[in-house]
Amino acid sequence: MLLFDSIGPNPKTVRMFMAERGITSIPVQTVDLRGGENRQPAYLAKNPAGQCPALQLDDGSYLTEITAICEYLDETSPGNSLIGATPQERAETRMWTRRIDLGIIEPLTAGYRYGEGLKFFTPRMRCIPQAADDLKALAKEKLAWLDGLIAGRQFIRGDRLSLADILLFVFLQFAANVGQPLDPANTNLTAWYERMAARPSAAA
Repeated sequence: MLLFDSIGPNPKTVRMFMAERGITSIPVQTVDLRGGENRQPAYLAKNPAGQCPALQLDDGSYLTEITAICEYLDETSPGNSLIGATPQERAETRMWTRRIDLGIIEPLTAGYRYGEGLKFFTPRMRCIPQAADDLKALAKEKLAWLDGLIAGRQFIRGDRLSLADILLFVFLQFAANVGQPLDPANTNLTAWYERMAARPSAAA
């Protein structure tokens, strides 16, 4: 296998997941995202969406979405699963991952692209600058909603670290650096975030 890595929260999610799972044997090739290497024909042949990361499998095929990559690595690596050991655990992880992805990460990242990142992203995708503030507000509302749901829990799902925790942590870390810091009024999420930041994998 070969991991095509780069800057940004998407590749970091996979790196942190791999660190938590103890996966260290996969070689890595860095893609120059800022230089637009991911938009060149050679990379688009691997991932037509032009995004990072991408995982080349041993048969020469590619996986290109972070949840798909993480689930594949989870299922093909020894050790404790971060998706789930039972059908119910796996379903719960996927439920929380989807809630976080659609309700928080999508508006958060779009708000950044259409706002602070507008100059960089305008030549690369359709941008809607007038929607930036509303999208950021949607993410904040969902974070406040999630803050209430995780009261008394160690992790998003409960007492089990999962992909949902890694996904949310990495994107909140990114958000803090692009003008969308976590509201300290979300005390449950703030405490959870600090626990996640203290994990060795957070430096991946």
